[in-house]
Amino acid sequence: MATPAAETITLAATSIVNINMFNVTKLTASNYIMWSRQVHAILHGYGLDKHLDAFTTVPDKEITVNDVTSPNPAFEAWTRQDRLIYSALVGALSISVQSTVSRANTAADVWNTLALTYAHENSNSSNSAQNEAHSRINSETGPIENSAQSGNNENTTSSSTSASSTASENEPAANPNQHSMATRSKSGIIKPNKKYSLAVSLANSDLEPRTVNQALKDDRWRNSMSDEFMLKSRIIHGISYLHHHQTPISSAPGRDYYETFSPVIKSSTIRLVLGIAIKRDWPIRQLDVNNAFLQGTLTEDVYMSQPPGYVDKDRPQHVCHLKKALYGLKQAPRAWYLELKTYLLSVGFINSIADTSLFILKQGSSFVYMLIYVDDILVTGNDPTLLQSTLTSLATRFSVKDHEELSYFLGIEAKRVPTGLHLTQRRYILDLLARHNMLAASPVATPMATSPKLTLHSGSKLPDPTEYRQVVGSLQYLAFTRPDISYAVNRLSQFMHSPTVDHWQAVKRVLRYLAGTPTHGIFLSRTNTETLHAFSDSDWAGDSDDYLSTNGYVVYLGNQPISWSSKKQKGVARSSTEAEYRAVANTSSELTWIRNLLTELGVQVPQTPVIYCDNVGATYLCANPVFHSRMKHIALAYHFIRSQIQSGDLRVAHISTKDQLADALTKPLSRATFQFLMSKIGVSKTPPS
Repeated sequence: MATPAAETITLAATSIVNINMFNVTKLTASNYIMWSRQVHAILHGYGLDKHLDAFTTVPDKEITVNDVTSPNPAFEAWTRQDRLIYSALVGALSISVQSTVSRANTAADVWNTLALTYAHENSNSSNSAQNEAHSRINSETGPIENSAQSGNNENTTSSSTSASSTASENEPAANPNQHSMATRSKSGIIKPNKKYSLAVSLANSDLEPRTVNQALKDDRWRNSMSDEFMLKSRIIHGISYLHHHQTPISSAPGRDYYETFSPVIKSSTIRLVLGIAIKRDWPIRQLDVNNAFLQGTLTEDVYMSQPPGYVDKDRPQHVCHLKKALYGLKQAPRAWYLELKTYLLSVGFINSIADTSLFILKQGSSFVYMLIYVDDILVTGNDPTLLQSTLTSLATRFSVKDHEELSYFLGIEAKRVPTGLHLTQRRYILDLLARHNMLAASPVATPMATSPKLTLHSGSKLPDPTEYRQVVGSLQYLAFTRPDISYAVNRLSQFMHSPTVDHWQAVKRVLRYLAGTPTHGIFLSRTNTETLHAFSDSDWAGDSDDYLSTNGYVVYLGNQPISWSSKKQKGVARSSTEAEYRAVANTSSELTWIRNLLTELGVQVPQTPVIYCDNVGATYLCANPVFHSRMKHIALAYHFIRSQIQSGDLRVAHISTKDQLADALTKPLSRATFQFLMSKIGVSKTPPS
């Protein structure tokens, strides 16, 4: 019968292995060497240390047999195993170290990033301790060992002295191992194995440096820094400013700058424009601006000390007077936005009123839409020639990367197929699960349990709320493609100031739900219609802490969701009719904004928008021209809706509660109800590529 260890190794060779690193001391800034040896030993024992090597050949994604191409099971197994190792590695890091590997995508990326960041410091301290130990041993062993050591050191350098001293202490050659295993030393192989050599891995690594000193050791980074430094600053005589601006960037609001806000494109605008482009089969191009913040012109006088490695030897006491913005300046994002906006307006673009980060170019019957999110840009239009000339003109004015077909934008994976466009955040979800060691968690069918209800004081207070806030903050970004978790994220966000253990368990349930649905997202169909309708609902007094109601809505362009929200109302509603009526007013406001945006885009809605509400009283109140005295306290919302209905711009219709799609955005639902509504809302699984 095989031993347990042998069974584990056999299992690792044939199936996915869940790595256990619970006994590994978490990595800090000072224990990298011991940590890396311990982790490598565990993975080596499982036969999985090849996942730490950036040079290991990964199986092909697809295989072809008899002219038929299909997904490669070996690639899928490798990827799944790598994600488990990735999760285990991140789980073995302290919170202060986890941010170091936030950009790593594979286990090898994590391993090499940590080595690049911590190996040098730890090895220096380790070498110092080792040399000290060697000196102490040499002083205690007497003349025999010393004479032997001196004999070994003839015709060698000082570095070989240290190596032979270590060999003398350990004396492996005098007592060779007697086991039958073939080793490199028994076979006479002395060439270093790059798998275990950090120096080789780091020398060939393309990982970004973490400190200035690391960047200055790389010729490519030095050249890039030189180009940017020479273009963006000039040296002037400024002794009076030297001590005040000794810190590389030191500025105060109201004195050195006033405006810092930089508008970004709204998620609803992105979904709406993409939906229009897909229906009309327009090309969609994405591009990224190189060093966008460095291209913004400063209107204030900003001084800074000379950067390390670029101090003028003739004038070391001078400072830099910046003409262009710099990363780290508070006003840099706004300076870049104004620079880009000024250029676009000068070439004929019109800045949208509904969304200030949307720019529209009209030339006759031709349209070009440009969506700006800081330095990431989407461009689409109905005229390929005008689109190409716009992209060429933009590349002439700014330093931009080559534009390409939309595939990965703002952490969103876009997969265009003949029938439409799939939008998912699979990679973002997997990274989030890996960072919090939830990649191998058991999936659940719903993001939030129906009972017991979460309250402000349920459970004991968390000793450290940092991780809770990090996860909930990360979940908010998932709202771009996941309306199914909108209510859960909104509810959990209400406890950010004082989370408890029960709240943390609810967060982990959301992560478990995402672990089972990482490839889910929304689908924009080519056969979609351009009609507007919305579902509006409210959970009257659903919060037992303050008895505020939660309203939710989903707005559709045809059959695809383009805008949704789950949010608590600001005041207590005295009846369910009042709560539903307020929800209809909020939905009507969103519909009005979307109609204005469509008008700017040149899209005409063929029919009057409809809001579906499952409350009879609220529906009748919208259509009743008589103002009831019992509703005087919501007169503003009343007049807002009534004016739209009377002008023919809006219609409110009643719908059965079981058909109310917005119900999933107002409260937790049972498994059967939630899964039924999720498919109706528009959340679906993306087919494998």
